[in-house]
Amino acid sequence: MKSHILAAALLLSGCAVGPNYHRPDAPVPEAYEELAPGTPLWKPSNPQDGLTRGAWWVIFNDAELDQLEVQVNISNQTVKQYEAEYRQAVAQVKEAEAQLYPTVSASFGAQRGGGGGGTAAVASTVGSGAGGTTHTNFTLEPNVSWTPDIWGVVRRTIESRKASMQFSAAELANAQLSAQATLAADYFDLRATDSLKTLLLQQVELDERALEITRNQFTGGTIDNSSLAAAQASLAAARAQLAAVEQTRGTYEHAIAMLTGHLPSETRIAVAPLTTAVPEVPVTIPSNLLERNPGVAAAEREMQQESALIGVAIGAYFPTISLTALGGYAGNPLSSLVRLGNRIWSVGGTASDTLFQGGEQVAAVTLARENYNQYVANYRQTVLTTFQSVEDQLLALRVLQQEAQFQAEAVTSAQKAADVALNQYNAGTIPYTTVIVDIQALVADQQQLLTIRQNQLIAVVTLIEDLGGGWESSRLP
Repeated sequence: MKSHILAAALLLSGCAVGPNYHRPDAPVPEAYEELAPGTPLWKPSNPQDGLTRGAWWVIFNDAELDQLEVQVNISNQTVKQYEAEYRQAVAQVKEAEAQLYPTVSASFGAQRGGGGGGTAAVASTVGSGAGGTTHTNFTLEPNVSWTPDIWGVVRRTIESRKASMQFSAAELANAQLSAQATLAADYFDLRATDSLKTLLLQQVELDERALEITRNQFTGGTIDNSSLAAAQASLAAARAQLAAVEQTRGTYEHAIAMLTGHLPSETRIAVAPLTTAVPEVPVTIPSNLLERNPGVAAAEREMQQESALIGVAIGAYFPTISLTALGGYAGNPLSSLVRLGNRIWSVGGTASDTLFQGGEQVAAVTLARENYNQYVANYRQTVLTTFQSVEDQLLALRVLQQEAQFQAEAVTSAQKAADVALNQYNAGTIPYTTVIVDIQALVADQQQLLTIRQNQLIAVVTLIEDLGGGWESSRLP
């Protein structure tokens, strides 16, 4: 009879109340608008899945950046925090899985007492020291208790916690990718300040030369005081801008130190110009984005976590069944305790259920369902936002490429104008102040081209981040 009850419990434990999870549909375009036929492209029209897995920053071919990026996963404290949260989620899964198994305990006891003979005498003189016989009784009792998961509540809890663990894993990947992308953006901003400093030094040098010539002309009486004041103001403004660049560079260097887990005083990055090479990012079909972006994967895992909790809430409608079994030995002496004549045992079972809660459990199930619906909306919104960002970066790269082409032409023309003015000055046909004006226009065009190239590199970093940096959801544990 007992074996039949156990078999029935095991058979019933094959079911689990609540909905089985299926990933809801999300709005996914058939193709990116910026990569549609007929759209001017910033890259070749043959998308391929060529992003390096993990070390996506090598696409920029910068050894200094490579060295800094490697330190993010090692020393970044935000990443360390998410690593600890992931390990905590793993432990919670193991904790939930333990509820599937029986609890086995054992107790050993010894009791010594005495009596003068007969039941009444023993009852009145045990441990009193008032004479009679003295005896010792030993007990050894293993105990097994088990609450079979008949309605699947424990398995739904495990499902929820596994989804939570995968959410933590995706959040960890997202934190790593975010820190890496932020570092890359800060690095290119820092390099842009290095290049800008070079241009501003040229500007200061030209303004100093212009001021010297203007002062001589003012002393000679050929110009009035307003021209001298204008030259002084131009030089002061250039020097102020140069000082601001020093502060900006230090701020980016400090940010990079923080991202790599170091003190600002421990991080020094040598001056180097901003690269002029903008890499091409392979873009896969839109549907792959759902599997490649860890932020999207995290939102999807949250949905399954909440879906499983609906089953946990529904399981509270059903009775809780517990089985217990006790076996052991009781007797004396200790040397012959474990023998058939001293055997004791008992088995039992209990079932309990709540008869009235005033609608509390109905409300709990409704709450679980609406929590799930909330995360469905959050998942779809995350997908929409990610596709928006991808399209934004593709658009930015296309437009910036055109801007860079036009601005490069402007720099070339400004360079020719400055060369002609210098030749005319050397021939004595124009004053040097005219040369200064043309060179200042050249520097301004060069600064604008530098800003465009800086924005191109930042857009590439953001696009790679949106595409997941080569990450795949198959990496989830």
